[in-house]
Parts: sequence; structure tokens; C-alpha cells
Amino acid sequence: MGASSDPTPAKPANKAERSAAELVEGSDGTKRKAELQSTVRTQSREAVTQAQARIRGAVTRNEKEKLTALLHHVSIDVLRWAFFNIKKQAAPGVDGLTWVDYAADLDRNLTDLHAKVHSGAYRALPSRRRYIPKADGKQRPLGIAALEDKIVQAAVVAILTPIYEAEFLGFSYGFRPGRGQHDALDALAYGINARKINWILDADISRFFDTLSREWLIRFVEHRIGDRRIIRLIQKWLKAGVLEDGRLIETTEGTPQGAVASPLLANVYLHYVYDLWVEQWRTRHAKGDMIVVRYADDTIVGFQHRQDAERFQSDLKERLAKFALSLHPEKTRLLEFGRYAAGRRAERGEGKPETFDFLGLTHYCSTRKNGTGFQLGRKTQRKRLTTKLREIKETLRRHRHTPIDEQGRWLGTMMKGHFAYFAVPTNTHLLSAFRYHTSIIWFRSLRRRSQRHRLTWERMVRLIKRFLPSPRVLHPWPNHRFNVKYSR
Repeated sequence: MGASSDPTPAKPANKAERSAAELVEGSDGTKRKAELQSTVRTQSREAVTQAQARIRGAVTRNEKEKLTALLHHVSIDVLRWAFFNIKKQAAPGVDGLTWVDYAADLDRNLTDLHAKVHSGAYRALPSRRRYIPKADGKQRPLGIAALEDKIVQAAVVAILTPIYEAEFLGFSYGFRPGRGQHDALDALAYGINARKINWILDADISRFFDTLSREWLIRFVEHRIGDRRIIRLIQKWLKAGVLEDGRLIETTEGTPQGAVASPLLANVYLHYVYDLWVEQWRTRHAKGDMIVVRYADDTIVGFQHRQDAERFQSDLKERLAKFALSLHPEKTRLLEFGRYAAGRRAERGEGKPETFDFLGLTHYCSTRKNGTGFQLGRKTQRKRLTTKLREIKETLRRHRHTPIDEQGRWLGTMMKGHFAYFAVPTNTHLLSAFRYHTSIIWFRSLRRRSQRHRLTWERMVRLIKRFLPSPRVLHPWPNHRFNVKYSR
């Protein structure tokens, strides 16, 4: 900035000197740039950490009071942190801006954005509608926000997170810091094994993100947030609408799936509609043991007594209806489950206990390896498995003539990612099946590269051993992991 205002004619010489240095120094210029970017990112991360620490202090001092001064925490450094946490390769929104485009003049762009946010001149753009396939073959609508909307949403979420982390209950796991899908799976498995659970309610909230009431959402946010500027930002995101096939569609309910702020707002909504209510219901009405695990809008509730389960399901329908929500009539099921389910069903002349799906794993009643005692079984959900194999087959078809080593490295990386999630006890047989079917798909794909192929199965086995990892359990038994993480 200073060089541009200097009246002396030294600029060309500086350019020439820098060009000569770059030729001699090679990649050192790039290295310095990377080091500078790393320093900036570290400073931005520290700014977020400090802001969150100050907010936690305010929450501790004012446990029940509204927080009225929050927007000033959305500084340029916090916006910069938000920018660096956006996926670089993410699809652009209606503005057409990519991460690289914005980074070309980052300081000026963030300064302008900061000024717009704090002056009230910031306007949210409509999301670009995009559909992605679901495991059941249907299409899931996603809203791709404009780049600056992503930045502002991420910054505000960072500021609001410490406030709501002090509010949210322990059985809520979705999209919270330090709580992942396996934490929810562990809690569920631990509860089924440690408590007297004989019935499972697999509750599915119908079209939750599309139907939640925005009026109720704002009222819930206002319980803790008294800064009207933050409230207006949230309202702008909700009212921005969706652009689909060149048409602007104004929406009056729901929150767009895919938006950075949507997971936090969904948790706030369900905290007041579901979590606090469940906690009260368990204290007031449950006659026996009861466990609850919620991950976003997916929830599993376990009961000792069938009467409790049936009353809870009926009361839950009424509760959700008050807040523009409903249970999916076909996907919501009450099923007999647990250590006595198989024996009781056999006495009544019924078949094996039913299974239920949660976070990509099918849960079923099993016995220990020695044949004595109940053991919770979990295996990869069939839809997940078939969808993944179909994706592999299609990818290999498109890249049939890519070098074999490159195909092998891609398959190995993909398989490690699959195992990283699904490698739980009692699932090793399906992990082995996944590796076997992947090997067969790869073998057939390679043999189609030429009508005069020379690939034998013996050579294929060597390729499989070289590139495809063997399955092994990567997650210990849930009760072991849960005891380590939550010693209480």
C-alpha cells in the first residue's frame, strides 16, 4: 500500500530485482508465502479462541440472562478464520465466487465484508439448489450458499457455539465440537448393554429441515441471544430463498440443508422442542429404565417397559405437532429389542427380533462368541454397502484406462476411509465382503480394458494384496471406549 503512494520512480527497479530473485530462489518465494499464510491462519484461530473464551466467561456470569453484545466479536480476524475453514474445492453459490477468487484480494474483501456486516448493509443471497442422491435412491435437496454468506455464517456459528454448548444436554451428539457419530453410537451401545432396555423406539422426524417453524426458531434463539443484530443476520439467511433453474423460490419455513448455520440452528430448535421435554418426561413419567440418544434429527429411545414406550410415542407426536413437526408414519417403529427379546419372541412362536438402523449401522440382537449371553450386534447398513459398491463400479468404468497403480491407490484410500467408519466389532464379516466385492469389480473392470487381456486371477491376487487393506476392527467395544472418554 505504501509503495503505490511513493512518488519516486523506484518501482520498476523493485520489480526487476524481485523477478531476478525469484529466478534464483526457485520455490523459496512460494515457501515464504505459505509461511505467511500459516501465520495469518494461526493468528485468526487465536482470535476465535479468545472471542469464545470471553463469551464463555459472559455465559458463566449470566447463566440465565440474554447476551446483548455479541456482534463485535465478529471481527476481521474471525471472518478470516471462517474463510480458511471453508472447503477450497466447494461448489460456488449464485455469486459464482470460488475460494481462490476471494483469496486473490482477501484483506480488502474481508474488510469490505466486515464493514457491511457491522453497518447493516450486508444482504444474504439466495442459495443455489442442488440435488444429491440418497442411499435409498431418492434425491436430497441441498442449498449452496454464496461465499460471503458461508463466511459470515461460519463466523457467527463460532461465536454462538460456546453459548449453546453450555445449554445443550448430554444425549445430543450431532454437529457439536468433540462429539462425533461414533460417540453417539457408543452411548447407544453402552446404554443398551448396561441398562434394562427391552424396547426401542426408532423415531424419524418427517422432513425436519424443510418444515421447522422459523417463527419458533427465532423465539428459541431469543431465549439466550439479546443482540438484535445477530437475530437479523439469522433472519436474513432464513429469508434469502433458493435459486433453482434460474427461478427464485421464496421459502416461508425450514432452514436450507447444506447451509453452514443450519446444523446449529437445528440443534437449537430440537433442544427446546425435544431435548428439554424428553428430560422432563423421563423424570415425570418413566416407570423403568430409559435411554435417549439424538444425532441431529435422528433419535433412538430405549425403554424397559412397553407401556412407557407406547405412552412416550403418543406424547411425542403431540409435542412435535405443537411446533410444526411430525413423526414419519412408516419410518418410525417401536420394536422389541435387548437381552431377553429373542427368548421371549421364541416363547410366543415369533421370529428373530427386529433390527433398526442408526448412523449407517444396522443394530441387531446377537450372542457372544461362546454362545452365552446377549451381545449387541452392529453391521454396515445394506443400503450404504450397495450404494458404495455401485459408486466404485461407476468410477472404475469412467477411469478404466487409468494406470493400474493409480487405480489401486485410489481404491486403497477409499477402502481405508470406509473401514475408518465401519470397522466396529461384529462387522468384520461385512468388511471382508466389501473388500471381496470391490476386488471382483476391479478385476472385471481391468479385464474389460482390452479384448486380449492377460490378467489372471493369480496376478489379480497380488494386486489386491498390494493395494487393498485387510479389514480389522479399528474401534474397540463401545463400553470400553465410553468408559475411557466418560469416566463417570
